[in-house]
Amino acid sequence: MRDWLRHHPDVKTIRVAAADLNGQARGKRIPVRFADKLVREGTRFPYSVLNLDIWGEDIENSPLVFESGDADGVLKPTERGFLPMPWLDAPTALLPIWMFHEDGTPFEGDPRHALARVLEKFQARGLYPVCATELEFYLIDDSGRELRVPPSPRSGKRRPGADTLALRALDAFDRFFTDLYDACEVMDIDADTASSEAGIGQFEINLLHSSDVLKVADDTWLFKMLVRGLARRHGFAASFMAKPYDNWPGNGMHMHFSLTDADGRNLFDDGGPRGTDLLRNAVAGCLKGMPGSTLLLAPHANSYDRLVPGAHAPTGICWAYENRTAALRIPSGSPRARRIEHRVAGGDINPYLMMAGVLGSALIGIEDALSPPEPITGNAYDLDLPQLPATWQDAVDTFEKSPEMARIFAPQLIDNLVRTKRQEIHYMAELSEEEALDLYLDTV
Repeated sequence: MRDWLRHHPDVKTIRVAAADLNGQARGKRIPVRFADKLVREGTRFPYSVLNLDIWGEDIENSPLVFESGDADGVLKPTERGFLPMPWLDAPTALLPIWMFHEDGTPFEGDPRHALARVLEKFQARGLYPVCATELEFYLIDDSGRELRVPPSPRSGKRRPGADTLALRALDAFDRFFTDLYDACEVMDIDADTASSEAGIGQFEINLLHSSDVLKVADDTWLFKMLVRGLARRHGFAASFMAKPYDNWPGNGMHMHFSLTDADGRNLFDDGGPRGTDLLRNAVAGCLKGMPGSTLLLAPHANSYDRLVPGAHAPTGICWAYENRTAALRIPSGSPRARRIEHRVAGGDINPYLMMAGVLGSALIGIEDALSPPEPITGNAYDLDLPQLPATWQDAVDTFEKSPEMARIFAPQLIDNLVRTKRQEIHYMAELSEEEALDLYLDTV
């Protein structure tokens, strides 16, 4: 675990960081001389730190705070070990951590443990998910009152509109993307294709498929941290918030997944375009769990500005073959790569909770041998379909009462997340639109 540090004697400080329920990095700065102790013993901070609201405040009346004496949990390094932080000026190591109780059992309020718990259930059935994520984000000049696309470092000009799949849009920020790919390589983040998207200054980068699903979730969490930090080094902002501009498409976070057996054979592959019965079981589970999991797919007030008909974000609960208006898409291509693409989530998600909700729902479909309705054809926005919860409050209430979410998540995590979101709903009502935008732009 210390190999990277041994090869970088110029590193003087370490950041330890865990993801809270909002996906925020919570941790400490520690001198590098304590590296061996960190690896051996971990560190400690209150359980309540993984259950803060989006402002970083305690949750009122949470049993994790005064009722329990604001007790400490033990945070141990994940299997990632030490990583560089290329967006900082001084050479610094990042040590991702997750929370345990004193006796070594996982803290059920930790989102990374929630995903690990789902993966253990798959493995008990001899099933192994293979996942990838696609992340959209905007590059933004937020130096003035109005958000704008940054001027190109190459030309000094600002593009007046979107330029989907345009090389010139990528070339305009070539130095940023070159630095980003270099940083991904040294952080062991498996970044693949970059493309310009349908919004002004909007881009997407795909992370590679992997059977190490915890690493995919880690990569997604670390990538968001990296992009935001590196953009600031280049003099502008990068934002994964669901809807930074009223008149441009929102940021999505699409998740692709398939299932293999112990020998790596794709269990969704029937040799043709239709896919196996197991694929349809998984589709049916995802559809059934979609109302309850909407809070995980759209966790913030701004998330619901993206989920409107005709705005490149699914609102109807449905599936289809090769149809990007559907919530679940089965992409065409080689049968060996047959998979499900879950298209609902915004870029503002906590990847651990989002992936746990999606995979957990798919597993319910498999366990209960569910069958989906017929796949749709045509424009999903024109069809009479069951709809996702339309408001943040509805999503919180549906998540809390969902029998599917109760099968996926520990009761403590459900309670913690519901308390968090209800507190945020209360305080968000006091903010102006400008204050809300400022809150989410750099945070999620």
